Amino acid sequence: MKKEIVQKLHKNFNDDAQQTQDDLEFWFARDLQVLLGYGQWKNFQKVIEKAKVACQNSGLAVDDQFADVGKMIVAGKGAEREIYDIALTRHACYLIAQNGDPRKEEIAFAMAYFAVQTRKQEIIEKRISEIERLTFREKLTNSEKELSGIIYERGVDGVGFARIRSKGDQALFGGNTTQEMKKKLGVKDNRVLADFLPAITIKAKDFANEITNFTLKRDNYLQGEQPIASEHIKNNKSVRNILTQQGIFPENLPIEEDVKKVKRKIITEDKKLIKNVSKRKK
Repeated sequence: MKKEIVQKLHKNFNDDAQQTQDDLEFWFARDLQVLLGYGQWKNFQKVIEKAKVACQNSGLAVDDQFADVGKMIVAGKGAEREIYDIALTRHACYLIAQNGDPRKEEIAFAMAYFAVQTRKQEIIEKRISEIERLTFREKLTNSEKELSGIIYERGVDGVGFARIRSKGDQALFGGNTTQEMKKKLGVKDNRVLADFLPAITIKAKDFANEITNFTLKRDNYLQGEQPIASEHIKNNKSVRNILTQQGIFPENLPIEEDVKKVKRKIITEDKKLIKNVSKRKK
């Protein structure tokens, strides 16, 4: 996520929307609706209901986190009328973000903003990058599963799929095989290379998979391991060309933290957040 977008969202969430009463911070749901990019209240209510279920499943009292309130607004010709709203705790906002549309930039920001104990922008930025990288890694897993299923129907077994994926890696990494990249980055042989790649490389692998999936579904004549491997190599080379034209060489990018460790860390922090919320309510 671009730094200027983070700065804008930080101001919107921190300065414009946060409410304080009796030293307690809260947010109005209708304000959060706008911040998270939802145009219609009825669509946002569906997300809130999912968040309430998650709240209940975590053992917290829903009413303590989601408080129904009435709010006066100015209607036509200056007249005032009361509308239904919900006062949300920070944890309630976080649960809403978790259940929101992950394609929205505002959702990734909100997940980081409401999860971290401090509002410092640099900490929020780090959390956003971790969430985005995890999301990209999950998308790569899904596109690989789809590719594996398609080529299985084209007469290629699991061993053949592994060879095709490896040849794709070799094309993306400028001739370096998967094993050579593992050795170069210090990744153990029994670990998956993608778990240690930076977000842009993970996205590049996923994009190449998506192109291959699309062409295979479109072109039924691509049957068997060799034709499919050639197609996948071509697509990975095309993606590599896009990167190298911008001075980005995937084989030279530094290793990043194991996504499995990142995921465990986020889960642990989420549990601490729930525990802290529970303590404050006792």
